[in-house]
Amino acid sequence: MTSLGANHGEARAKRLKAVLTVSQNLDNLTQAAKTAGAKGPPPVHLWNPPFCGDIDMRIAADGTWFYLGTPIGRPALVRLFSSVLKREDGKYFLVTPVEKCGIRVDDAPFLAVEMAGEGEGANRTLRFRTNVDDWVTCDAEHALRFEPAADGGLTPYLHVRRDLWAKVTRAVYYDLVALGEERAVDGRAMFGVTSGGSFFPMARAEELRGLS
Repeated sequence: MTSLGANHGEARAKRLKAVLTVSQNLDNLTQAAKTAGAKGPPPVHLWNPPFCGDIDMRIAADGTWFYLGTPIGRPALVRLFSSVLKREDGKYFLVTPVEKCGIRVDDAPFLAVEMAGEGEGANRTLRFRTNVDDWVTCDAEHALRFEPAADGGLTPYLHVRRDLWAKVTRAVYYDLVALGEERAVDGRAMFGVTSGGSFFPMARAEELRGLS
């Protein structure tokens, strides 16, 4: 075998070994996540296992989970993985009591796809359903924030838990705008929404008044 052929053979062997290692890590994560979540939400914040490397898993901006470039088509499996998701220093990991694997997230790990409200004005409480069917009550600990979007508008995000955020879908964003009101914040008229006893400013009132 030529040197070039040997190098190609070694490269193929390394790629195969990497794929097998990733697959084994995924199997381990799946089983450990099932065990950890058998009696309720896994206490991910209490786990600090050794880092076992990155796996080829990605959460796209539209909320789709990919593994080895292929969408994960089982909602139950996506929900399982989402329950052991952790963020540290801006990076995302799937964590069990015994291992921690890095994954990629294109934007936010969750989407807020539905909103339900109770009460009016200062007594209003908004609840959001995520794309993995968790309900989150918007309040001071689960805040809304509004980031500038590429098209000149705003992109809302909801804090789900421990620095994990859900991007609010456009349809739900329009529902939020419909509930908007003006309030003075630090002497400035702001347009925003109230939930759980907190006011969440979107932008200066004059910038969004036409959307209300």
